[in-house]
Amino acid sequence: MRDKLLLRPHHVLCIGFFEGKGYSEEFVSNMRQVISRLDDNAFIQLTIQTDVVCSRCPLDASGDCFAEKKAAGYDAALLRLTGLSDGEVLTWKELRRSVNEAVLSCGKLGTVCGDCRWYEICSDKNTAKGD
Repeated sequence: MRDKLLLRPHHVLCIGFFEGKGYSEEFVSNMRQVISRLDDNAFIQLTIQTDVVCSRCPLDASGDCFAEKKAAGYDAALLRLTGLSDGEVLTWKELRRSVNEAVLSCGKLGTVCGDCRWYEICSDKNTAKGD
């Protein structure tokens, strides 16, 4: 098995709707690098801790996220809707399919992260994708 990429469950949504906006240039650059590592067969290990996306976020101070409570809520909601669990390993393709079926195609994006500062961007993109 190839190396596994540690990823918070809700970051699947962030990656899917990412358009180059972010907290800082360093964050945006890191997000682009993370996305470039993903292909259908990339192995993802879900984690409810900080991950590769968090590593360059200005809200993450040496592994301690200033927005941890909010991020943990997003993770819990996504895991609950998909039936996935912390530590589970699956391919990027399987993960995207699960999130698509349980969250995006059912109109439940707001259930996961409706209070996120980027929600409007993601919601608009999800709606456009569904049209």
